[in-house]
Amino acid sequence: MKIDVRKFRVAEGEKFKLRKRPTKVKPVYRSKEDYQAQLNDHVAQLSNRQRLLYASDSDALLIIFQAMDAAGKDGAIAHVMSGVNPQGCRVYSYKHPSAQELAHDFLWRTTRDLPERGQIGIFNRSYYEEVLIVRVHPNLLISEAGPGPERKHVWRDRFRSIRDTEAHLTRNGTHIVKFFLHLSKDEQRKRFLARIDQPEKNWKFSLADIEERKYWDKYMEAYEDCLSETSTKEAPWYIVPADDKRNARLIVSRIILDTLDGLKLSYPHVSEQRRRELALIKKRLGK
Repeated sequence: MKIDVRKFRVAEGEKFKLRKRPTKVKPVYRSKEDYQAQLNDHVAQLSNRQRLLYASDSDALLIIFQAMDAAGKDGAIAHVMSGVNPQGCRVYSYKHPSAQELAHDFLWRTTRDLPERGQIGIFNRSYYEEVLIVRVHPNLLISEAGPGPERKHVWRDRFRSIRDTEAHLTRNGTHIVKFFLHLSKDEQRKRFLARIDQPEKNWKFSLADIEERKYWDKYMEAYEDCLSETSTKEAPWYIVPADDKRNARLIVSRIILDTLDGLKLSYPHVSEQRRRELALIKKRLGK
């Protein structure tokens, strides 16, 4: 079944309300077996594209995941990227900033982890936390020793810094694709309950998660502004319905594949001199 990724892309400057965006759409798979077959095919294709990216050594890909808790970021990364060679892919998760990180500008700690040419970098949460959770809880700005919440244009300035940084990265060969896994509040509640009922997932749940649910509407407003202000032609946001985890994974993997295909990569050209050298090596090994 063909996935039209354009339906999920946020147009540059687009204004919208997340409550009008679906958290669940018609499945792009017919059965559990069909889902697994499609995912396996996507994983195999991603593995091939990653080898091509690694061999060409001219571009890098940065994939960013943002979402409310329990939206399926970890699962999407684990399933979609399961076939990619670890030598060519790095995953970074960002939690509370350290004292050293707080002593720098808000982009510093993620800049250190940007993928080099030939690599895929994945940010599980990212610098976008600084215009999301910090916006919902502006008191956190005080610990950053930078512009306080009383500064009139602090969020506008941060959006501009992000756009400028992503434009700079794109001009220099790091291509960016960003996913917001759009989960409904009711589905989050169900997944929280499931975490309590499954001992192996108890560690992923705390009372703090329940407290954050009180700020749901504020988070949605912060995401609306963030996605609208920072989705560009070069570094687009995709709002992926996440109530159905399988569907979300297929959509995410399709978008990543399309992004890599859009780079029009090719294996390094082998010169005639190199061909003669390889033929000589082959001849010697044949002896």
